[in-house]
Amino acid sequence: MTSPSDDRRPSDDRSESDERRPSDDRRQFLGLLSLPERRYLADALRTETVGGVLLLVAAAVALLWANLWPHAYESVLDYTVGPSGPLHLDLPLEAWAQDGLLTIFFFVAGIELKREFVAGELRTPSAAALPVVAAVCGVLLPAVLFTAINVAAPNGHPAGWAIPTATDIAFALGVLAVVGSHLPSALRAFLLTLAVVDDLIAILIIAVFYSSGIRFWALGAALAGLVLFWFLHRRGVRGWWLYVPLAVVIWALMHESGVHATVAGVAMGLLLRCHREEGEEQSPGEHIEHLVRPLSAGLAVPVFALFAAGVPVSAEILGEVFTQPAPLGVVIGLLVGKSVGIFGGTWLAARYTRAALNPQLTWSDMVALSTVAGIGFTVSLLISDLAFPDDHHLAQLCKEAVLVGSLACAVVGSLLLKRRNRHYRELYDEENRDEDGDGVPDVYQRQG
Repeated sequence: MTSPSDDRRPSDDRSESDERRPSDDRRQFLGLLSLPERRYLADALRTETVGGVLLLVAAAVALLWANLWPHAYESVLDYTVGPSGPLHLDLPLEAWAQDGLLTIFFFVAGIELKREFVAGELRTPSAAALPVVAAVCGVLLPAVLFTAINVAAPNGHPAGWAIPTATDIAFALGVLAVVGSHLPSALRAFLLTLAVVDDLIAILIIAVFYSSGIRFWALGAALAGLVLFWFLHRRGVRGWWLYVPLAVVIWALMHESGVHATVAGVAMGLLLRCHREEGEEQSPGEHIEHLVRPLSAGLAVPVFALFAAGVPVSAEILGEVFTQPAPLGVVIGLLVGKSVGIFGGTWLAARYTRAALNPQLTWSDMVALSTVAGIGFTVSLLISDLAFPDDHHLAQLCKEAVLVGSLACAVVGSLLLKRRNRHYRELYDEENRDEDGDGVPDVYQRQG
């Protein structure tokens, strides 16, 4: 999350700086971000944090609704709208939220991923190594733990192995906003980059393992639409009135093809240009992301949560969560698999790439951040339905397990972060101090 010069200090403080700076052959991990990256991050996280709070509210409303008025909740989920023509878009509201609204979420994820690869933290192999290895380990270990638990049990269901593999950045940031933790920007940036890579893996899992009955005429037409989308964008053609209808047609064709419809969103996001050309303050991808992210974080994801998080809660059902292998695998995968996998991957990558941890932070900070990254909500709820389409009760149990596991990660992670919150506040205040009021934090002006 740094460049080699990010940790420079003023020349009049050279002795202290030299003591804290790693040797020249070691890249600093979790050091001060570059100013442009920090500004981009602040804008993105501000929106995601607000969206995360709305997500928490939507999940709470869904739980109350489903448990106090279950028949009303189910009737709304099953209410069918849409045309019933050759593309079969007469879908229940639950499917519209799952396949339609989440496409906006994955569209933003695609833009984020493209930007990270061309202009962000993933543009160089050395900088990408830590978040990529951490994300991969944070996917593999939960999947292994879930599979081991369900293969060993006589009534296990290994098909749900992907449920505990996802990190929900909006939910995680919402929790951080609620607990009031003033994390330094480098820690937040690492969490965001980790979630971007995690989203890529989730997209690949959904596309490869949860697509069925491929209709090649529709898939070919969707790919042709994506080519047209790319051609118009590269030719500099502008106008939402052109791209929005084209995006809807591509989505409908992808939905009909049997490939999960959300893949259309990430594909269109990846096709946008995210590098800046001469004279541009923002690339087209950054501009579109700035416009669409509030729609994704503030509407699409909370509404999806409203339709997906409404699971019955009772002592009997909670007992099944901790005694049935599938939901138990989800809870252990999120709480143990994600936190141990992410921390272990980060520590190993730092050791073998000779990355020196920012001396203002400790590895206990990474333990806390890794635990918060175990919060899996949006994608985990989606995969619960995809993994068990013919067993509604099991899908509901796994959703319940997602809520239990995410809540456990939120509580444990918050407690770990609270222990160091005073120190985080000091770092946060230092990197945001602007005594001359010119809009540039003083720490950047002091760099030699």
